[in-house]
Amino acid sequence: MNVSQAIRSKRAVRSFSKQPLKDVEVRAILNAGRRAQSTKNRQERHFIAVQDRERLKALSKGGAFAGHLKCAALGVVILTPRPEDFYGALFDAGQSAAYMQLAALELGIVSCLATLYKEEKVREILQPPKEWWPLMAISFGYPRDKKGLTIRLLRGGRKAYDEVVHQETW
Repeated sequence: MNVSQAIRSKRAVRSFSKQPLKDVEVRAILNAGRRAQSTKNRQERHFIAVQDRERLKALSKGGAFAGHLKCAALGVVILTPRPEDFYGALFDAGQSAAYMQLAALELGIVSCLATLYKEEKVREILQPPKEWWPLMAISFGYPRDKKGLTIRLLRGGRKAYDEVVHQETW
């Protein structure tokens, strides 16, 4: 799969099979996040890989729309400095998330992002150092219904190019 195909076919998938990921796949996903570009190459992000079913269930309660984590084969929590402490934190986390999701897609693994709004709950589960903010999580797994992926691809769902792209000025 080339990059253009991956971008066109990437969808947020929240329903996973029970098949575990191979260690080599987990490492490839995490390595893609590590290698993502970052503001001034500061690399101000950490990743917590979670595969323990009970911990994934607990994390699924860390945000209003994080329920898909409980069924994932892998959850990756991205930690950054707080945006008020480092202006590039959100950009860097987003870059890592995108790289990991595209690397996973190349392996036939689907994913979905979740914002972790309940910081104290997440801190209790993962116990990160206080200076690292558990911003978001990504659920990864093999799709439960491959047929459903094909149907979604045919439906599209993106705004038209001319609706969102402006040249030179608005």
